[in-house]
Amino acid sequence: MRRVPGRTEHVVVVGAGLAGLACALHLAGAGRSVTVVEREPLPGGRAGLLELDGYRVDTGPTVLTMPDLVDEALAAVGSSLAERLELIPLHPAYRARFADGSALDVHTDGAAMEQEVRRFAGPAEAAGYRRLRHWLTEVHRAEMGRFIDANFDSPLDLVGPELGRLAALGGFGRLGPAIGSFLRDERLRRVFSFQALYAGLDPRRALALYAVISYMDTVGGVWFPRGGMHALPTALADAAAAAGVRFRYGAEVRRLERRGDRVVAVHAGQERIPADAVVLTPDLPVVHRLLGGRQRRRLRWSPSAVVVHAGTTRSWPGTEHHTISFGAAWERTFTEIIRDGRLMSDPSLLVTRPTASDPGLAPAGRELHYVLAPCPNLRTAGFDWERIGSAYRDELFAVLEARGFDGFAESVEVQRVVTPAGWAAQGHAAGTPFSAAHTFAQTGPFRPRNLLRDPENVVLAGSGTTPGVGVPPVLISGKLAARRITG
Repeated sequence: MRRVPGRTEHVVVVGAGLAGLACALHLAGAGRSVTVVEREPLPGGRAGLLELDGYRVDTGPTVLTMPDLVDEALAAVGSSLAERLELIPLHPAYRARFADGSALDVHTDGAAMEQEVRRFAGPAEAAGYRRLRHWLTEVHRAEMGRFIDANFDSPLDLVGPELGRLAALGGFGRLGPAIGSFLRDERLRRVFSFQALYAGLDPRRALALYAVISYMDTVGGVWFPRGGMHALPTALADAAAAAGVRFRYGAEVRRLERRGDRVVAVHAGQERIPADAVVLTPDLPVVHRLLGGRQRRRLRWSPSAVVVHAGTTRSWPGTEHHTISFGAAWERTFTEIIRDGRLMSDPSLLVTRPTASDPGLAPAGRELHYVLAPCPNLRTAGFDWERIGSAYRDELFAVLEARGFDGFAESVEVQRVVTPAGWAAQGHAAGTPFSAAHTFAQTGPFRPRNLLRDPENVVLAGSGTTPGVGVPPVLISGKLAARRITG
């Protein structure tokens, strides 16, 4: 494995998101002196916090999977997940509601889910679910150590027995048909394949190896931190500070000072911070701007999303922490968003109610809702979001009301709408918080590398590099970046 050459005693990490915090913890645990520079006044990055009239709103991820990765980062400095966070297991992980009026609770416990599938679709589908669960577990086992939790210097690094195992499992086929080989019920197929959209892919065309995302969501377990998702970066930052990591909040990086083929200092705010090595965690266009050049490689970006954060005066029967409201259309939805650059004509929505698990996130007697509607990114469609944003919000509210959330709009007492234009203003390429799509040409060793050749002492972390998008991958990306420095 290539690593940063020369002296690496003091490392400056740019960005206190989950990737930067995980990297700082692993570096500190390996004996490095670390300074984290963050433009915001708080840690979190995409996993930020918005205070709205007594509501504590998570601005990014809504659940935690694979918490062992958090524990691993904390253990690097002698701390632990149990010491720092209270996790609430979600049972069910999701409730799926379909256009025909049916509903399915998605459990990560195998026996409970098999029973639910039997109730929902009969014994043949329950048997198919058992086989699917085994296959998802085997795919995860084949991928995790070799393809996800791994640095790549060349595509040849893929070669090994795990590659053959993944091929034998059908990992290089298509996700949609792979799920369909186990389940005939089209509604069940949706539940185990919709996750591909957040990797920027149509399940019909995504590689079957991305079933690993379904494994995390439907097998591995789903949790929610007490205090909201922002409690996670807060816990990581507190542990890092206790281990001696220095933080500079409210300090935006203005430039990197170079000497030859190395960066020797980071200029943030009014401060010059000397550095033996630098880890950059912002989105790729920001990284290339700091490095003084343009991104040469043309990347394909994931779809975006419109998110409405709504504080409401009531809740609705039948809504869990997560409710997926599927429209009647399915395949057309992916064509509209990814290929045609159009808004969904029959929306499928993710409705999150974090107050179902932690009422303290809202004022007494109030509820917090988070409505996510996938949509084209700014490269795929040039909508004037300043003009249409509020109208589209109203359209989403009308869809919810037609699907059982009666009186939703009139119950909203405080709200915040985030559109692709808003994501772009935060520095996210193409106006998407989901970064570069996980096409074959942007996966594994073909994704933008985390170790640069020039400057030789700069490493990347975050969703734009290895291994990719999502809370578990970005935590891993921080660990992999630290390995590039510590060996």
